[in-house]
Amino acid sequence: MPVLAILIAALAIGFEQLIQWKYGPMGIIAFVVLSIGLKAKNTTISGIGAAILVLLLAQSG
Repeated sequence: MPVLAILIAALAIGFEQLIQWKYGPMGIIAFVVLSIGLKAKNTTISGIGAAILVLLLAQSG
């Protein structure tokens, strides 16, 4: 079980670093807001985080 937790944490950190490298600080803010909204089961907060990520994706592509 601890190996699985370490693996999941490493993947999360890697994904966070990828977002920061690709989309800058605003990408990290959006990812954190989305994560907080999902943990708190608050659809408004998670929707705001998802909307920011979509705007960043639309801007870069």
